[in-house]
Amino acid sequence: MVNRLRFASGLLSSCAIAAAAVWPLQAHAIFGDDEARRAIIDLRQKVDKNQADAAAANAEAREGSAATRRSLIELSNQIEQLRAELARLRGQNEQLAREVSELQRLQKDVQAGVDERLRRVEPLRIEHDGQTFNASPNEKRDFEAAMDLLRKSDFGPASTAYSSFLQRYPSSGYTPSALYWLGNAQYASRGYKDSVESHRRLVREYPDHLRTPEAMLAMANSQFELKDPRGARKTLEDLAKAYPNSEAAAAARDRLARLR
Repeated sequence: MVNRLRFASGLLSSCAIAAAAVWPLQAHAIFGDDEARRAIIDLRQKVDKNQADAAAANAEAREGSAATRRSLIELSNQIEQLRAELARLRGQNEQLAREVSELQRLQKDVQAGVDERLRRVEPLRIEHDGQTFNASPNEKRDFEAAMDLLRKSDFGPASTAYSSFLQRYPSSGYTPSALYWLGNAQYASRGYKDSVESHRRLVREYPDHLRTPEAMLAMANSQFELKDPRGARKTLEDLAKAYPNSEAAAAARDRLARLR
């Protein structure tokens, strides 16, 4: 645009000069000297005005171009600032994503730990010797540990394990079974008196337990070992009377028949 204005201004100046050169000749031919001078002055004023207008247009164009350049520079700076801000936000977003991932991992670890602790203390549903009851994981573990000792014929340690179990879990659903197996372990260790007491407690406290008839038969065996035939006979008679349909009662009747 600036170049076009400069070209127009030059063209007007050239035309004005040419006209001024030719005009006096024509003016002498048509007008007088005064009229010719006035015409030349008017023409020069027009040329000067055109040149001034062209100069103003050039200045305005230059000023507009400078403003445009400043606007472009400012826009470029703003774009760079936005890019820098975007890069910063992306970095923050990546950091936040890593932190969230780490928190999620920690949450999973904590939840796994809580679940594990709950499994250690949460009651288990147990079915044992015809009974259904709840027991803690530790309770189940200790009872099974005592049973393992008995299966290995470690009767002394088994007796200790059952006695410890009964003290540690006085209200356990395993109690009648623990009493029965404790009496058997004591019998196997020749602790006949202790065996009688363990089996007698089972009979007294848990008369409906499926191990009770067997405990009475085992108690009679201990009484025989203690040289108490009268007590053994009484136990066998009570067994046959209280649990007539049990296998233990059938064995008791056979034993009583041999004693007659």
